Amino acid sequence: MTILHSECISPDEDDACSAQYLLEESGLSVIELEELIDNAVIIPLYDVTRPRIFSLQSIVIAHRARRLRDDFELDLHGMVLALTLICRNELLQQELDRLRAFKST
Repeated sequence: MTILHSECISPDEDDACSAQYLLEESGLSVIELEELIDNAVIIPLYDVTRPRIFSLQSIVIAHRARRLRDDFELDLHGMVLALTLICRNELLQQELDRLRAFKST
């Protein structure tokens, strides 16, 4: 799996996109997106709005999900599990970095 430049971009949290745009850009199916939402991997900006609105950061996550699915031939549940573990690992790494920075001051 090669890393694309788009995975390294951190879009503005204020920017948003529709579910349709997210699907078109990522290559995921509606069912796959719903599963990612149900497992809190991708979270809509507002729970009450229809159609759903997502942060542009969601596109990066959705691209990663599609690449995991395609590159490793994962089924829906495997894709969600792998992405959940990757996200959890990234959060733990961020926390470790913060603790190291705090300790060094």
